[in-house]
Amino acid sequence: MTNKEAFKQAKDLIPGGVNSPVRAFGSVGSQPLFIDRGEGAYIYDIEGQRYLDFVQSWGPLLFGHADKDVLNAVIEQAKKGLSFGAPTLIESELASLVLERFKFLDMIRFVSSGTEATMSAIRVARGFSGKMGLIKFEGNYHGHSDSLLIKAGSGATTYGNASSAGVSQNAVADTYLARYNDIDSVRAIFEANADKIGAIIVEPIAGNMGLVPASAEFIRGLRALCDEFKAVLIFDEVMSGFRASEIGAIKYYDICPDMVVFGKVIGGGMAAAAFAARSEIMSVLSPLGAVYQAGTLSGNPVAMAAGVAMLKKIDANIGLYEGLQSLAERLMQGFKDAARAANVKIQTCVRGSMFGYFFTDKEVQNYDDALSSDTAMFARFHNAMLARGVYLAPSQFEAGFICASMSEYDIDFAISAARDAMAEVANG
Repeated sequence: MTNKEAFKQAKDLIPGGVNSPVRAFGSVGSQPLFIDRGEGAYIYDIEGQRYLDFVQSWGPLLFGHADKDVLNAVIEQAKKGLSFGAPTLIESELASLVLERFKFLDMIRFVSSGTEATMSAIRVARGFSGKMGLIKFEGNYHGHSDSLLIKAGSGATTYGNASSAGVSQNAVADTYLARYNDIDSVRAIFEANADKIGAIIVEPIAGNMGLVPASAEFIRGLRALCDEFKAVLIFDEVMSGFRASEIGAIKYYDICPDMVVFGKVIGGGMAAAAFAARSEIMSVLSPLGAVYQAGTLSGNPVAMAAGVAMLKKIDANIGLYEGLQSLAERLMQGFKDAARAANVKIQTCVRGSMFGYFFTDKEVQNYDDALSSDTAMFARFHNAMLARGVYLAPSQFEAGFICASMSEYDIDFAISAARDAMAEVANG
């Protein structure tokens, strides 16, 4: 079966033919590959074509596809049973491995997805603060729960409006939208709603409008405002956790939030996520407190086994993140050189094993900047790279990922493809 035939079949059975919208390749004007298998840095589609994979399942696969240590851990645990819906020792083992890295966090609860983790963290933050108002930022994505699917209202201090059909306006009535990297927009919301705002949720290293890190000044400002107005500061590190560094964004800002949301890497490629905070915040969570959250497959032992294997392997690989960042910087420098040679405008960014690029001559600091980049150029470049065996995220508004299975040879292969692709797209 060809990719085209597979997509046609899937569209008859699944809305849009995909189970997550970006996979449909709509924003790059083409159609998806159907993947048969992955090996290290590479994926193979059902037509037998091989691609160097810079998506890596959208981040979890720090050591590449089918890593033998993670696979062996999964297989051994699966032999004991796939799920029990009861406590297991391996839940506490993974909890310890996460918490020992973050001394300001005392307790953690595992769930099955990033959406579930952020939704639950916000509920806990509201329960702890006693205030329902939540500030989020344009261009930050925290999953598809109702209260987070908002677009800008008529001004910085207004309520947001639902950005998805099926979301009640009442569900977003307590959500306020501020401008990323603009601390004045946050202060304005606090000052106009001083007794209402109970929490802020932010991607300190945004990966869902392309890779756009927050400035240190902005993060310091958020911490100060939360302290001043007694609100809970939540870092959404579903993407950047264990990706930007071994301690995520904390390494870059040296600012401690009140809560952290984890995902992706901590599940080793399996469905797992978590939220964590100090004890006084987590104690409001059922069965200790009045904030309810539950999940049949939360702490699933197979996913926990994958996460334990992943974090132990991180510990065993001294210099891992320095090596990954070096490869990411090599790739982005190659993209810049290729763009310059073709007279194409480009901005690039690297944070640890994460990278991003925009076709623009303006530094990208927020969602408006990202939207102003040349998305048509991005689509042409994406398709040109895919034709040359390089699989990049099929959306301008996603980050890319390096894995430990990649070598300088792989990066140079991608750079060579980029030189040809840039020349092609520069000519229309």
